[in-house]
Amino acid sequence: MEKNVYLDNAAATRLDERVLEAMKKYFFEVYAVATSEFGYSLGIEAREALEEARGVIANKLGAEHDEIVFTSGSTESSNMAIKGVALALKEKKGKHIIVSKIEDFPVLNSAKSLEKQGFEITYLDVDQHGLVNFEQLENSIRNDTILVSIQHANQEIGTLQDINRIGNLCKQKGVLFHTDATHTFTRIPIDVKKIHANLITVSAHTIHGPKETGALFIRKNTPLTKWMDGGFQEFNKRAGLENIPGAVGFAKAVELVTQEENNKLQQFRDYLIKRVLTEIPNTTLNGHLEKRIPHNANITFHYVEGESITLHLDMRGFSVSTGSACFSKSLEASHVIMGIGGDHERAHGSVRFTFGRYNTMEDVNSVVDNISEVVEELRKISPLGKNS
Repeated sequence: MEKNVYLDNAAATRLDERVLEAMKKYFFEVYAVATSEFGYSLGIEAREALEEARGVIANKLGAEHDEIVFTSGSTESSNMAIKGVALALKEKKGKHIIVSKIEDFPVLNSAKSLEKQGFEITYLDVDQHGLVNFEQLENSIRNDTILVSIQHANQEIGTLQDINRIGNLCKQKGVLFHTDATHTFTRIPIDVKKIHANLITVSAHTIHGPKETGALFIRKNTPLTKWMDGGFQEFNKRAGLENIPGAVGFAKAVELVTQEENNKLQQFRDYLIKRVLTEIPNTTLNGHLEKRIPHNANITFHYVEGESITLHLDMRGFSVSTGSACFSKSLEASHVIMGIGGDHERAHGSVRFTFGRYNTMEDVNSVVDNISEVVEELRKISPLGKNS
């Protein structure tokens, strides 16, 4: 087929032309460093654009203007949150941190890095759908626990955690709470006046905004030590030249997401899941059927490698991702599928479909038709056991 059907929007999204148009001015006209009202006019205009963009992000979260710090993306935001709290509280309160076993790598690897520095990390189990064991979480919180970091939605299987309940528990126990909302921001409502989170990671790259642009919500009076040395940008919480085109583009991307669009993505998701599970035998939906972000469907096709499915679909013009170890530089099967009780066969056979603004129902029908043919062909030569 001539058209490439991109269905990996959880990894990155195509930039919306309207976002690019909003950013252009700050590349070619107002390209100065952001300065205060006592600086030169180009710098002042750059500062005004930066603060206007900050206001858009803050408003979407129900936050105060100065509770938003722009970063280079979700990886930096989560590193800043976890390591910043660790530095601030290790001498005052303790070195115990709690995360789930299926967090994305910025959270998991930040925790592992701190573990090597003498911090104690509790890795929470999840159930077969990817939901955190709340009783285990409650029992794991100790007097020296300084932070709980539980994602809002999982990056692979799309399962939504009850961050309202988790946040209330952390508040009750006097423990800081960070949530990675990279895959839910603008897709699922988040209001920091109602949800007790001290720190929230958000990013532009999943909502048709620019890559390498994100933000961290830092609730007022949250202890956080600056972990990157340099200048005094972003309320002296993050060093480095402000990415003004990125911030402007992020804000524009936020403004362009509508509930109508989210409803459309959910229709695509539900339709694909129904067709695949009904029409293709020996398939398993990964993640929760209902507590799930609107644009994610992750399905294991048993007795065949996800790598093979992905490559065959690519030859037919479809871009999807897999939890197969062959597609991982670490050569390890998906820690998420393994974390929900799956075995290597289930992980290797998993394929993630994530929808975006530029997908259509025709794309959904087409990918299901093609994957049905691909799976049937591959199972005939499958070395994994039962053929179907």
